[in-house]
Amino acid sequence: MIHGAAVSTSGLNGTALLERAFAFAFRGLVYPQIWEDPEEDMAGLEVKEGDRLVTISSGGCNALSYLTAGPAQVTAVDLNSAHVALGNLKRVAVTHLPDYAHFRRFFGDADAKENVEAYRRHIAPHLDERSRAYWEARDMMGRKRIGIFARGAYRYGLLGNFIGLAHFLARLHGVNPRDILKAEGIEAQRAHFEAQFVPIFDKPLIRLLTNHPASLFGLGIPPAQYDKLAAGRSMATVLRERLEKLACDFPFAENYFAWQAFGRAYEKTPAASLPPYLQERHYDALRERIGRLDVIQANMTDHLFKQEAQSVDKFLLLDAQDWMTDRQLNELWGQICRTAAPGARVLFRTADEPSLLPGRLAQGLLDMWDYREDRSAELTKQDRSSIYGGTHLYVRRD
Repeated sequence: MIHGAAVSTSGLNGTALLERAFAFAFRGLVYPQIWEDPEEDMAGLEVKEGDRLVTISSGGCNALSYLTAGPAQVTAVDLNSAHVALGNLKRVAVTHLPDYAHFRRFFGDADAKENVEAYRRHIAPHLDERSRAYWEARDMMGRKRIGIFARGAYRYGLLGNFIGLAHFLARLHGVNPRDILKAEGIEAQRAHFEAQFVPIFDKPLIRLLTNHPASLFGLGIPPAQYDKLAAGRSMATVLRERLEKLACDFPFAENYFAWQAFGRAYEKTPAASLPPYLQERHYDALRERIGRLDVIQANMTDHLFKQEAQSVDKFLLLDAQDWMTDRQLNELWGQICRTAAPGARVLFRTADEPSLLPGRLAQGLLDMWDYREDRSAELTKQDRSSIYGGTHLYVRRD
């Protein structure tokens, strides 16, 4: 499935080889945590009780977080079997771990040896066969995969490894990324960023490394998306701007994405910023509603093809369209248009700032939707994850 989505170029030219390399890298766990802001998703989509949502799963965090708004159904689909296994692990853990403290330790701290025993006693007996087989298989070091929750799960996966490499390169240039988390307030955050981080992006090694599309595989960015993200500029400059937003636009006390980027873990204090699904105030509601979540391995277009007309209220596409050819894009939106209920909303992100639909999507499909440009700009500005150029909201016309 991943090969079909990521590889659009035939032959053995440079682009084709890069796409194949990305597809190979993307086969395993990529995102231990999804890198889209669920609070902005729910605000933009106006998720409410009774809604039927379809989303791409990624790390599964947001699919669980959407349940806090009370929708009738959330279906999380993903091409990546590791992401499906992670989503199912979280889904089963909500029901079968004894209490919130166990749940917070498992997926919040994600670094205690007791988590492995909790998996064995409480989660494994209730997991589907494929997900259990994934977590109990061994990695290249001979360790069971579930062991990452005893060693800091967010340090693993393609994204975790990328962040680890970024930390290594920063320390190589005399900067410890964790130190910025000590800054108290926006002004102190900006002062630290400008003094410590900005000079790194002008270093020859950083410019050399980021000048190649393969350098961003760890962010889950395929070659086609690399070009859109760069938009004719040096990638070092683009990454500096995105990191600046992450470091300087939101207080760290309110931004768990910053803690993951600079600290490689969530903050462990009682008042820590956490995804909605990990917040204690939502725990009882999450347990009550977890039966409304399905996690399946599928292509989004193929999944929608099997659904009834006008059966979906909200669609979340993450940044998947940046991967797509025009044909794939039109096939996807053909199914979105067919399955969209009256007033349905679609939210997605792009590496570049503009929406990618005009000029690529058939006009007859595009005319069925109203692009909320001003609201999209607000959502882009407010998205704490900070890596994307644009967040885009479309609402079905009457």
